[in-house]
Order: sequence, then structure tokens, then C-alpha cells
Amino acid sequence: MHILLVEDDDEIARRIIAGLTLAGFAVERADNGADGYAMGASDDFDAAILDLGLPEMEGLDVLRRWRREGRALPVLILTARGTWSEKVDGLNAGADDYISKPFHIPEIVARLKALIRRTSGHASALLTHGRVVLDTAAGRVTLDGEPVELTARELRMLNYFMHRIGRIIPQADLVEHLYTIDESRESNTIEVYVSRLRRKLGAEVITTVRGLGYRMD
Repeated sequence: MHILLVEDDDEIARRIIAGLTLAGFAVERADNGADGYAMGASDDFDAAILDLGLPEMEGLDVLRRWRREGRALPVLILTARGTWSEKVDGLNAGADDYISKPFHIPEIVARLKALIRRTSGHASALLTHGRVVLDTAAGRVTLDGEPVELTARELRMLNYFMHRIGRIIPQADLVEHLYTIDESRESNTIEVYVSRLRRKLGAEVITTVRGLGYRMD
């Protein structure tokens, strides 16, 4: 999953990026509100973590502008402002969830996964498609009840597909969601990972739609 982090504190950002990367997310960071707004308005993210006390543009202003412009991006507000009135302001501005500093990385991971599941229409952490079951909370995959070992990037790709069953996913979308901007982005590596998933989960699990992309039927 591709996450936008808008946080001006370098140490906090480092902790979050390290924790989310370990949990299988690809994270892009903006260190001020203006850049965060621009990235969230133009790039395709699965969710955003948004601090409120930001330079150049306040977090609530970033959020309000996204919502006015029709951006349905799930937003988790992360802030040191812990009063109930500030939480209400954030939720009324269009936030989907709220967590106060100090925080624990596992809670952020769990809340992000829940936001993404709800946005995709899934209430449970268990995603099932045919013989394949993905436990998004534990990061485990089974095929016919037997565990399947996947690499972090294979797991990230499968997660992306299973949140979009029946939809054609262009190769460019997969590149955006599997890699951060600092990583080498080569479209032919997508074919490699699709082939690996087919080998481990069955040739029929992902269909190639010629000229358009891939689909999990």
C-alpha cells in the first residue's frame, strides 16, 4: 500500500517511515503542508497520515482543500493536539481517524489497514479470493489452508490486488503502489512479481488484460 506522510518533525517521520516500511507499506513524505497538499492532490495514495501543526499550510487547511476538491483519500490525523474540540474539528474537516502523540507504531499500522479495508469495502482483516486467504493484520497468506511464503513486495502486490478484485489494474498503478519515488521504478519488474505470484498461488490467480494491465478475477 502507498502511504503519504505529511510530518515536519524529522525524528517522528523517521520512526513512522521505518515502522510502516517494515509492515509492508511504501511511504512518501512531505515535510510541510504546501508540499503535502500538492502531493495528495496529484498522486495516487491509498491513505495519508497528516500532522496538524505544519509549516506553510496548516494540516486542517490541507485536509479541507483536499475534500473541497473531491479527494476521497482516507486520512489519519496524527498530532500533539489532544483536546476533544480539536479532534472534532479534524473529523468535521473530513478526517477518517485521529491518533494523538505520543503514539505506538503498531497502532498506526492497524488504523491504516482498517481505513484502507473500509475504503475498499472490506470489514474484516481476512481477505479471501478462491483458494487464497490473506490476513492483512498478520501479513500471512494461505493457499488451500497451507501457508505460502511471500517476499515483502510480493505481499504488497497481492494486498493491492485483493483490495481490487475484478478491477483492471494498469501496470503504472502497480509501479506507483509498490515503489517509493527514491526506488528504481522499472515496469518490467512488475511482470516478474506477477509471475512469482502465479507460480506460488496458481497460474489462474492473476489475468493479463492485453494492453490494459492485470486483473484478479
